[in-house]
Amino acid sequence: MGPTTIVDPLRISVIGTGYLGATHAVCMAELGFEVIGVDVDPSKIEHLTAGEVPFFEPGLEELLRKNLESGRLSFTTSLADAAGADVHFICVGTPQHPGSNSADMRYVDAAVSGLIAGGLRPGSLVVGKSTVPAGTAARLAAWLSEQAPGVELAWNPEFLREGFAVDDTLRPDRLVFGVAPDGTAEATLHRVYASVIDAGTPVVVVDYPTAELVKVAANAFLATKISFINAMAEVCEATGADVTHLSKAISYDTRIGGRFLHAGLGFGGGCLPKDIRAFQARATELGAGQAVAFLAEVDAINLRRRTRTVTLATELLGGDVTGKKVAVLGAAFKPNSDDIRDSPALAVADALRRAGATVAVYDPAAIPNARRTYPDLTYADNAVDAATGAHIVLHLTEWTEFRELDPNALTAVVAARTVIDGRNTLNPAQWRAAGWDYHALGRP
Repeated sequence: MGPTTIVDPLRISVIGTGYLGATHAVCMAELGFEVIGVDVDPSKIEHLTAGEVPFFEPGLEELLRKNLESGRLSFTTSLADAAGADVHFICVGTPQHPGSNSADMRYVDAAVSGLIAGGLRPGSLVVGKSTVPAGTAARLAAWLSEQAPGVELAWNPEFLREGFAVDDTLRPDRLVFGVAPDGTAEATLHRVYASVIDAGTPVVVVDYPTAELVKVAANAFLATKISFINAMAEVCEATGADVTHLSKAISYDTRIGGRFLHAGLGFGGGCLPKDIRAFQARATELGAGQAVAFLAEVDAINLRRRTRTVTLATELLGGDVTGKKVAVLGAAFKPNSDDIRDSPALAVADALRRAGATVAVYDPAAIPNARRTYPDLTYADNAVDAATGAHIVLHLTEWTEFRELDPNALTAVVAARTVIDGRNTLNPAQWRAAGWDYHALGRP
């Protein structure tokens, strides 16, 4: 069973209403709290106030509307409106800093500065959820101690998976509370998450630096596991082995397991790539750069999968893509999302376009975002339209719609029956039986 909604008199503000913040605000209201979301972007606030989620996340819009109607949830552009809250969650972005691999902390600092200026109430709690470099919490705690006496700081990292964010907030696999000793922050966080904890979610209480490291350590491990199997795919291509069979065989070792052990085009999105780079940058600043030097190769392996896909497509098109039409199935960096940040699919599509191909892209959710960022690509309304006249079809985001696509539906419209399965999730036998020349990364 999931957590039970229990009304609690604690009032909550959520600073930043992007992907993390909007999800957190809605879910805190769903848990029974009075919640106000704050953002400097009037457009975001207008959409959320109207019951519209400005990004694709299954189940979130329904909960947004439900909690707006209940009166527990509201949104504003004024931090002063949030001054009376008991708990303030900081959910702003920490993008990669322009010109370096380090995290850009300007939005976190601005959020804390704004809260201080807005008149933080003594006894209130500021809770960071953003992914930040180690040492950030201690710095902010000292700042609050000086500028807002009586206000505590805690760090409660987020572990959201796009496409599963509502479940990951209401039914997380763990909660991490980074708190200072001898304070009341831990007790307050237990109140906030009482129903979630009562439903069986384990709680790990740690110090500030450990809490800051948990998220980046988890992302570094996942990125390493993904890049490991993709490195094996490179070896498989050199030897004629099949990486999908290799992956299955080693996954039965309980020390390894099969999750995130699927070779393909690699990872992207707004978290893993920038987080492992920021982790390396901060470790280097702290004198521990050598300990995570391997992450540079993890990053490089991941990016090589994109280059390999472009090279394979070019080879299959006779060594020159000029004037050829390429159909790309997928634009989001992962299924069940419209997030195109560092999307491997779009990186491949744009590289082929720049090489002279005409590229038609279809994605069930991410086309509006892709069109704004990559206006020179061509976009289609469905997979058949994208494939019409195509000399090659590239499957680059593993949406269920693409995995279940009948190859015969494309046979009549393509110029050539050649497909690259960039995610190793299509059925090779089915596609070959339909007369297609099937290719995949790491497979003969």
